[in-house]
Amino acid sequence: MGLIDEVLKRRELIDNPPVLIDIGASGAIHKQWKKLAKYSICIAFDADDRDVEYLLDEDKKFKKMYVYNRIVNDRSDNEIEFYLTKSPYCSSTLEPDLDSLNDYSSAELFQVDKKIQLKSVNLAAVLNELNITKIDWFKTDSQGTDLRLFNSLGKSKINNVLVAEFEPGIIDAYKGEDKLNALMLFMDNKPFWVSDMVVKGFPRIKRNIMLDDYGSFKTNIMTKGIKKSPGWAEIQYINTMKNEHISKRDFLLCWVFSIVLKQYGFALEIAKLGNKRYMDRLFSKLINYTLFKIGCTIIWRFPLMILSKMKKIIIS
Repeated sequence: MGLIDEVLKRRELIDNPPVLIDIGASGAIHKQWKKLAKYSICIAFDADDRDVEYLLDEDKKFKKMYVYNRIVNDRSDNEIEFYLTKSPYCSSTLEPDLDSLNDYSSAELFQVDKKIQLKSVNLAAVLNELNITKIDWFKTDSQGTDLRLFNSLGKSKINNVLVAEFEPGIIDAYKGEDKLNALMLFMDNKPFWVSDMVVKGFPRIKRNIMLDDYGSFKTNIMTKGIKKSPGWAEIQYINTMKNEHISKRDFLLCWVFSIVLKQYGFALEIAKLGNKRYMDRLFSKLINYTLFKIGCTIIWRFPLMILSKMKKIIIS
């Protein structure tokens, strides 16, 4: 049994298992939840049922899993308009801004196949129904409404989230969407720090220009030769853990999350603070394990550093 399993088998976490929320769960359950799954409660939402069959298999991997094939809403509406797009990954409660998207090669993915009315659920209401008072890892890819959904949790639940992940837009992909700048401004006033951010996008070229010059077959090939422009970001936050009322359970779980996310520096900080605050021998093991992981990373990177320097010498 590894140390992560040992931590997750502690009484604090058996009695109060990790709660993971995945909004917009089509495609696959978060790969970084694999080590956590059998100890955790997962609540997954996705309104577009064209790509959620895999959830039937994922259900067996979690301690408990709830799947809602409904729209998550920050309001209490029973039904809401939903735009089914050519790509299920672009479907949203917000209307795609096709005029703006027309400048980009992937605009066709946002073409609306049809607009339908779907039943919706309020996130806070679902948590109350399931008698869940705390969220540990919040992940959302709601196609334009990430911030409003997170904000609907209320101040207390937000401040106690340990990891939060979002995929806000940078360009105008949807009308009235929550964009990256608004999300970052909101999170600046919360007890979180940015632990990772990956900017993604697609080539900025009108598809009809490519079609005029190359035809439909060559267009898909030619776009490979055009630099991608920022379109959205995958941004991740970790709780700063500076609140003096944070429980031992949360310190242990945030250490696990930090190790899984390879944030070894912060994992070491948490382990040392937990050791000082709770005088539990387990925290000493966490400190040593984290130092070991840091050492392994240095050893792994060191040969690459040498090869890089040798390459520069040879070239010069």
